Amino acid sequence: MKIVYMGTPDFAVPALDALIEAGHEVVAVYSQPPRRAGRGKGLRPTPVHARAEELRLEIRTPDSLKDADEQAAFAALNADIAVVAAYGLILPRAILDAPKLGCVNIHASLLPRWRGAAPIHRAILAGDAETGVTIMQMEAGLDTGPMLAEVRTVIDAKTVGELTNELAHSGANLMVEVLSDLSAHPAHPQLEEGVTYAAKIAKEEALLDFAAGAVQAERQVRAFNPAPGAFFMIGDERFKILAARIEGQPGEPGMVLDDALLIGCGANSLRPLHVQRAGKGAMRVDELLRGYAIPKGTKLG
Repeated sequence: MKIVYMGTPDFAVPALDALIEAGHEVVAVYSQPPRRAGRGKGLRPTPVHARAEELRLEIRTPDSLKDADEQAAFAALNADIAVVAAYGLILPRAILDAPKLGCVNIHASLLPRWRGAAPIHRAILAGDAETGVTIMQMEAGLDTGPMLAEVRTVIDAKTVGELTNELAHSGANLMVEVLSDLSAHPAHPQLEEGVTYAAKIAKEEALLDFAAGAVQAERQVRAFNPAPGAFFMIGDERFKILAARIEGQPGEPGMVLDDALLIGCGANSLRPLHVQRAGKGAMRVDELLRGYAIPKGTKLG
């Protein structure tokens, strides 16, 4: 098939590789424009952009697809289908209708649950037992299109980083399977019940809420690892918790209960295992405490 591929973050790289490996002709890759990042604030291409360069594919990085010239350039590719994975721009009707078979999306949830921008984070924060990937025919609504296939996985104790990597690869494999025989994957509408929306993650959501209990705090730790990192404050300094376990000791929310950084969360408590001090690398809690004392009785913000 002649495919236009549209994606931006690391999540979208495995599908691009899988389509090439399966023998499809990727006539162009669309990704969001390079952004300034790093200490030097130089322009940095997105992960999909960088991978497309390695594969020597044509790359396009428009700020918007609303312009008539951009839409004409897209249509001129004469693609059979567009494959979209976490692209990050709204596709106007002219784009959706341009490929012969329309546009299909790799969405990291079991639709209709968690439509929207941050489905993996929201599934962990909500305590969902499972999640997955849905291949969906795109339409004008937000992740409302009919579904072609899905694959499921249990969440268990996975971090958002681990789960994103798993779903990226399972979604890539599922997309190749669907494209190998579209007739074997007829579209069917999403259920009208069970719709939820995965709003974009705000940085302030990563501040640990010990008053909500250790179960929710531990979910925050997993949902924000590796980024932006669930954190607590001591004075003006931020400390990220990268891994933690729940313990049964009750305690005042946010109060340090022993000299090994057990944190009270009401009816139970949170035991950090790996942490990161601002400007430092990740370390075990005992390593942190050898250089920075957080004594029993400290109240964390």
